[in-house]
Amino acid sequence: MNQYETVIVLTPLLSEDAAKEALAKFKAILTDNGAEIIQEDNWGLRKLAYPIEKKSNGFFNLTEYKSSGDLIAKLELELKRDERVLRFLTIRLDKHAVAYNEKKRSGAFNKKTKEVAA
Repeated sequence: MNQYETVIVLTPLLSEDAAKEALAKFKAILTDNGAEIIQEDNWGLRKLAYPIEKKSNGFFNLTEYKSSGDLIAKLELELKRDERVLRFLTIRLDKHAVAYNEKKRSGAFNKKTKEVAA
């Protein structure tokens, strides 16, 4: 099983509840097919870098999970069929990206170092 990350951008015309419902549908596809959700990060409504389908905002969501490769094809097919999805991107994480994400989740990058007084 490989570790993957999927970023989904939903249309801004959805209400907050409708966006959560859409994301729950995709999460259910993953868990029903044996994927292990490692982290889910909802970024909320954000401005897009360029307009997509004449929309300048979108609901962003990042999901990190472990699954087999054949599940990715099923998930992406459902993402393509859903009209609420503006864009999505799925990548397989290599060992360095996995280590980086583990450090980020543990808060290693948020710790401030003590300054030594001269």
